[in-house]
Amino acid sequence: MKILLVGHKRNGKDTVAQMITDEIGLKFQGSSMAAAKIFIYDELKEKYNYKSFEECFEDRMNHRAEWHDLICDYNIDDKSRLAKEILKDSDIYVGMRSNAELEECQRQGIFDLIIGVYDPRKEEEPKDSFDIDIWKWCDFIIMNNSDLETLQKRVNLFCKILK
Repeated sequence: MKILLVGHKRNGKDTVAQMITDEIGLKFQGSSMAAAKIFIYDELKEKYNYKSFEECFEDRMNHRAEWHDLICDYNIDDKSRLAKEILKDSDIYVGMRSNAELEECQRQGIFDLIIGVYDPRKEEEPKDSFDIDIWKWCDFIIMNNSDLETLQKRVNLFCKILK
């Protein structure tokens, strides 16, 4: 099973992905980590004088729109390119940001399931760094509007349904 997990920044996507992994053994990889490994670190290390891959990755929040644009450029000839790279070694792609990429992945039948993570306590990010309508595309939305224990219960319930 191939799963796409989407949502706005800091809504708990990686936490949910780790919980799913712990519960049913699927492997996940985030778009930012994958893109940084594949091409973004090499692209930005001189521009921002990064001393390490880790420094580049940690600074991504300060350049979300730029990272979004770099991923779009990477996917220019095939909007599903990064998704295909991630899914070579993972079952869950965490953090796609582009509606055009999602539409192409759907057209190609790359994902079996799309899950949204939503925390209404957090501000939605601008369209220049995330333009996916989770209410339109997601098969399931896991609400992250309480504490970690409640989120764990919701993810466990989702995993029971998935099994």
